Amino acid sequence: MSIRAQSVPDLECLKLSVRVPGRELVRDLNMSCGPSKVIAVLGRNGAGKSSALHAMVGLRPSTGEVRVRGRSIADWPRREMALAVGLLPQASDDSFPGTVIETALIGRHPHVDFWRWESDLDKAIASRCLASVGLSEMEGRDIRSLSGGERRRLAVATILAQDPQVYLLDEPLQQLDLQHQLEVLRLFRSRAEHGHTVVMSLHDAGLAARFADEALLLFGDGRWRHGPSDEVLNQENITALYGVPVREVCWPEGRTFVAVC
Repeated sequence: MSIRAQSVPDLECLKLSVRVPGRELVRDLNMSCGPSKVIAVLGRNGAGKSSALHAMVGLRPSTGEVRVRGRSIADWPRREMALAVGLLPQASDDSFPGTVIETALIGRHPHVDFWRWESDLDKAIASRCLASVGLSEMEGRDIRSLSGGERRRLAVATILAQDPQVYLLDEPLQQLDLQHQLEVLRLFRSRAEHGHTVVMSLHDAGLAARFADEALLLFGDGRWRHGPSDEVLNQENITALYGVPVREVCWPEGRTFVAVC
């Protein structure tokens, strides 16, 4: 990785606004991210988490500006953008049959020159990423035979194989059991510790408090709040975010938030 001026963030949103018919989801978001940071995006269903992540990579109409490494995303060639930013969407499209290893290798496509096949190194990287999510023994399996949780782990392995500088992860934990949720969070925490930037939408404020350096709260009406997790993730803000009273529960190794019934 090249040495870059620390003053240039990996990802920067400048007055980013996202709308849907009849409603403004995000209004004038200003946020700088990374490197070496995990940012958790929290909000109710429909609050704009997915829309904001898609706007950050130029896949959804928005106003304002998004910069990657100081350069507007409008100025990035798409292949170069895929080397800089990777998006994990909520839904995985299995339009074509294929094996687990073939699907993981899709993540290597930005690294492969046109009209060339994946190298042995690409295959080794894809296999290593599959191993990191516990899918080594399934490399030859047809992806249509996988369970929902296995398919989600395959999607995680694929974006790990892509190895972008910035990871935009839309609900990476959906369909995963508790063990695999923690394993996936540790994987991306490790990526951040190795200099990458990770922005992920989550539903569990407790996991966000445990694994994220910063939090972005989206209230669904244009309002937002961004800052260090220790400051932003508190009883008052989480209660306002989800519309239900919560209580913060702390113990020596961490903290979580429990709805007060």
